Amino acid sequence: MDKEALFQARTNPDFLKYLEETRVNSMKAGDIGLMYETLDSMLILDLDEENIHKLYEQILKTSFENVEKIIENNEKLKLEGDNLLYVRALFEHAVEKWSYDNFDGAKELFFVISNIIDDEILEKSLNILIIFLSSKIQIDDFYDTRVDLDSNIDDEKYGYFITNFRFDKQEFLNENKNILETEYKNLKYLLGN
Repeated sequence: MDKEALFQARTNPDFLKYLEETRVNSMKAGDIGLMYETLDSMLILDLDEENIHKLYEQILKTSFENVEKIIENNEKLKLEGDNLLYVRALFEHAVEKWSYDNFDGAKELFFVISNIIDDEILEKSLNILIIFLSSKIQIDDFYDTRVDLDSNIDDEKYGYFITNFRFDKQEFLNENKNILETEYKNLKYLLGN
């Protein structure tokens, strides 16, 4: 969207009314896809922060509730449909924790996600994040020095996650397997084991 289109959208009362109605209705219905679509639009348009925050809270609540049901059925989440959006919400929440230097909170959430998904690429990437969080690296430093921001995303679904690094993933995991084993041992209580 160019500046003119953004201005038009921000100042169009019919569109803003529609967006607000969609926000409210998506939250009532617990429709994660519609909630994210609305959230993304609100963020692009830089709309009311309080409403954005309420919508994001509902996205998290819906995600945690649905993931809990899936886990209770001993199922794993594939990165498709609503499950992709649930994993996205949990991942974004973990990154948010990390951005506030809540290293343990972020690490715990990445650990849980890595154990409830059925996706090898994302699982490896989450394990890498757990290793870095164990060293309490700040997120900005991590992005600046470890994430390959110029690489192409192989599959659109990975666009929500950190999966491209400036090093070989498997080699890094092999070199740091003792750290990861220790972290898994310390965090396994989160899975009810």
